[in-house]
Amino acid sequence: MKLAAALIGLSLLALATDSARAEGTEIRIGQTLPYSGPASGFGAIGRTQEAYFEKINAEGGINGRKIKFITLDDAYSPPKTVEQTRKLVEQDEVLMLFGSLGTATNSAVHRYLNGKKVPQLFVLSGATKWADPQKYPWTMPGMAAYESEGVVYAKHVLRTKPGAKIAILSQNDDFGRDYVAGFKRALGDKAAGMIVAEATYETSAPTISSQLSTLKASGADVLFGVVLGKFTSQMIKGVAELGWKPELFFVPTSASSISFLEPAGLDNAVGLISSSNQKDTMDPQWASDPGVKEYFAFMKQYMPNADLSNSNYAAGYHYATLLMTVLKACKDDFSRDNIMRQSASLKEVKLPLLLPGISVSTAGDDYLPFQQLQLRRFNGKSWVGFGDVLDDR
Repeated sequence: MKLAAALIGLSLLALATDSARAEGTEIRIGQTLPYSGPASGFGAIGRTQEAYFEKINAEGGINGRKIKFITLDDAYSPPKTVEQTRKLVEQDEVLMLFGSLGTATNSAVHRYLNGKKVPQLFVLSGATKWADPQKYPWTMPGMAAYESEGVVYAKHVLRTKPGAKIAILSQNDDFGRDYVAGFKRALGDKAAGMIVAEATYETSAPTISSQLSTLKASGADVLFGVVLGKFTSQMIKGVAELGWKPELFFVPTSASSISFLEPAGLDNAVGLISSSNQKDTMDPQWASDPGVKEYFAFMKQYMPNADLSNSNYAAGYHYATLLMTVLKACKDDFSRDNIMRQSASLKEVKLPLLLPGISVSTAGDDYLPFQQLQLRRFNGKSWVGFGDVLDDR
C-alpha cells in the first residue's frame, strides 16, 4: 500500500510538473552574440537586453510571467554558435532564440531550429534568406534586408554623382554578396561602366591593406565598403593613411557604431554615409523626443556606466521593445506556434526609437519587418540624417 501510494504521489507530481511547464511560469529566451572575437563590440546589444528584461521583470513581467534571458558567447564563430544554440534548446529548454547576430552564425543553426520548430526571431542579419516563410516558417529577420540597403546607396549615387567611378570592398560571404547584389541591381545597366574595381576579404584575414591599395589605384571617387567589426576600423583608417578621399564613402548600418569608428579616428570618418531606421539618440534634434527620453531614463537607471555614444546600446533596446510587442500580443498563449503567429501579424507598429514615418508590419507571407531607411552622414561626433525616408522599390 505504501509503495502504491508513493507511486501515485510520484505520478501526481509528474503531472503537476508537466502542467506547470505547459502553463509556463517563466518565458525562457535564448540568444548567441559575439562577446569575444572580432565582432565583440556587438556584445553591448545583449547586455542592454539583459538589463531591459530585468526592468520588465521588476514591473511584473509579461502577463504575470517573468523572463529568463540566457545570452551566450559564440565569438562570431559558426561552430561555436551551433554548440551554444544546442545548449540553449536541449539543456536550457528556451522557448525561442531572439536577436542572435550574424549571417554565417545564424545560417549554421537555421535548419536545426526550424527542424525543432523553435522560433528564430528577429535575426540580426539583413540576409534575404531569413524572410522565407514557405521554407523556413520559424525564422524571421530583425533588420532591413542588406539588398534593400544596397539599393538605397546606389540610388543616392545615381542621383548625386551619375558619373561616379565606384570601387567596392566586400566581405566574402552572404553578408557581402547581398549588399553588392542590391547595389548593382539599382545601378542597372550603368553598373558595368560605373564600377571600376572590386575586391573581397575573408573574415579570417588579419588586414585589408592590400585590397585598399588596389582599389585606390583604380581611380575610384566613390567607395562602397561592405565591412563589419574590426574591418570597419581598418578600412576607414587605411583609406585615410593612403590619402584617398572618395567623394562618397558608404558603410552598412551594421558597421556604423561609434565603437567601430573610434579606433580609426573619428576625424577620419567625417563624411561617411550610412543609413538607419532608428533615431540617433545622440543627435540633439531628438533631445525632447518621448521615445529617446524614455531610452535615456532606462539607461540611467539600469546601465549608468554605459557609453551612450555607442549605438549598439540603443540597438539592443530597440529590438527588445520589438520583442515585447510580440510577447504582449501573445496574451496567455506562449506556445511557439502563437509566438510565430503574433510575429507575423504586426500592423504598422510604432517603436520608441523608430524614425518618424517608419513602422513595423509583417504578414504570413511577408516576414520583413523593416523595409524603409533614411540616409545619414557622420559629422565627426554623431550621425545626422538627410533626405527622405527611402525603400528599395
